[in-house]
Amino acid sequence: MLTTLKTAYSDTRAADLAWALGRETLPALATLDLELTGVKLQLRLLGASHQVVVEEDRGLWSETVACIPGSSTPLPLGVAKRVGDWEYEFAARVEVLSPGSFAGRAQELLALVSDHPQGLAGVFPGSPHAFTAMLAQRCEGQVHWRTWHAYPQDGQLVATRTRVGVRVPACSGVGRA
Repeated sequence: MLTTLKTAYSDTRAADLAWALGRETLPALATLDLELTGVKLQLRLLGASHQVVVEEDRGLWSETVACIPGSSTPLPLGVAKRVGDWEYEFAARVEVLSPGSFAGRAQELLALVSDHPQGLAGVFPGSPHAFTAMLAQRCEGQVHWRTWHAYPQDGQLVATRTRVGVRVPACSGVGRA
């Protein structure tokens, strides 16, 4: 799903993005509710980037990547941790592209996400290449989502990748000699 966001472009630089787990839901400009084999996801486009809310039998939690005033947790390159019964992995990278490459990559990503039934993309007013896009899927018992945050004024594209899966207990009593 592709939408034009009705707000000013408030993400000014990739370096302003912060990351948080468990943050309360923030006001969303667009949402997409998904059911992925027993796990409910809500993809949320914010005026300041994105939030994913995960709901399953054991509870509710969220991932937020946005320009959060007063946040002291910058966007990490990688995180691996346990969230309740879930194993959570997050990775982020910043690509710096030439203006021509940036425009081509932006069009490619917007086409991919807007035509996908589990995708949500929002374009900010003022530039067709200023956008936030999200794409989710379930694969082999895990939930994955990817996001892209575009900063055309700097030629920067921030890509994130998240994987969550229910923690599998270690085997016991096997393999002892």
